Amino acid sequence: RSLKPFDRPGRKFNLYRSRMFARLLLSFSCLPVALGDFRVKFDVITTSGEGSFVVKVHEDWAPIGAARFKELVQAKFYDDIRFFRVIPSFMVQFGLSGDPSKNAEWRSKPINDEPVKQSNKPAYITFAKTGAPNSRTTQLFINYVDNARLDDMGFAPFGEVEGNGMDVVKQIYDCGERPNQGQIQSRGNEYLDAEFPKLSKIVQARVIQPEEL
Repeated sequence: RSLKPFDRPGRKFNLYRSRMFARLLLSFSCLPVALGDFRVKFDVITTSGEGSFVVKVHEDWAPIGAARFKELVQAKFYDDIRFFRVIPSFMVQFGLSGDPSKNAEWRSKPINDEPVKQSNKPAYITFAKTGAPNSRTTQLFINYVDNARLDDMGFAPFGEVEGNGMDVVKQIYDCGERPNQGQIQSRGNEYLDAEFPKLSKIVQARVIQPEEL
């Protein structure tokens, strides 16, 4: 039969190529997006007054933890919260919201465990978890000392406090382990401000750009 204009070999090939390219783009859109390294600035109030420190997140250290941390920061989860567990010879822990409804929401969305690629060195930040598998949610801790013993327990650091930021972190009010986590979960800042008014706090946490350093 005679070829119609749209049946020309070149036209058919171009149409096929366009369809294949569209399928390729669709397949790439379904792949996870790499975060890359990023920084988060914490504006805090400690025993020395107002201050700040910056955490540099290394995505390749713990990609799942890095992604959850960024998600929580962008959701403003860490704004207006308290440092509720402070052991100078060990670490400082935080990551329970002052709003009980937020604690309930995120507690129901744990993330999977992942390989520990970096040791829990001083100034490294890590998600807290229970002894159960896949139990990481929102709580974090910053290592005050070398806690390499935590590595075999599955605690995977995902970032580090930069520069002289640990000078600020070490000024966090030492409350020991007195605040009750169950009460924080259910009553939030109402409980902490009434029972432990001296606690250091995070005013704001936000992702920053390199030019802001």
